[in-house]
Amino acid sequence: ATAWAAANAESLGVDATRIAVGGDSAGGNLAAVVAQLQPVPIAFQVLIYPVTDCRMSSESYIENAAGPFLRAVDMDAFINIYLDGKTSTNDPRVSPICADSAVLASCPPAIVITAEHDPLRDEGEEYGRALLAAGVPTSIVRYFGMIHGFVGMAPWIDDGKHAITHVSTALSMALAPRS
Repeated sequence: ATAWAAANAESLGVDATRIAVGGDSAGGNLAAVVAQLQPVPIAFQVLIYPVTDCRMSSESYIENAAGPFLRAVDMDAFINIYLDGKTSTNDPRVSPICADSAVLASCPPAIVITAEHDPLRDEGEEYGRALLAAGVPTSIVRYFGMIHGFVGMAPWIDDGKHAITHVSTALSMALAPRS
């Protein structure tokens, strides 16, 4: 899809040099992997409570094992279905945190949004720190008191609205035309 968008940029009326990828949860995983593989140059990545480590070994999996909303047992089931026993959880195409530092250093700038009460919190923040350590400009923002999926609850939750505004501002700055 990213390569298609770049190849069709003119007919879409967009600038092929200002393409961003983004997603939440599993979509954040896909965005991080595309940002690493870069089928076309990517200008920015938006990672909202992303799945970045399918090994499920972070402290937040223990702290938030019972949810609310997303539980560790759910993640285990999702990962088993996704991998179907055929791919290692150490493969950077499923666990972007496993990419080597040279790959991370080639990634575009990022914003990483996490939620305090989310099994994915620590892996998202760890991935953000790995990007920073590789020299990639990265903003890591934890929303305290929030759960996995809170951004999708923006019509009812102020922090969801704030996160959308935060991401919108970051995207606007990253994709602004250069003069």
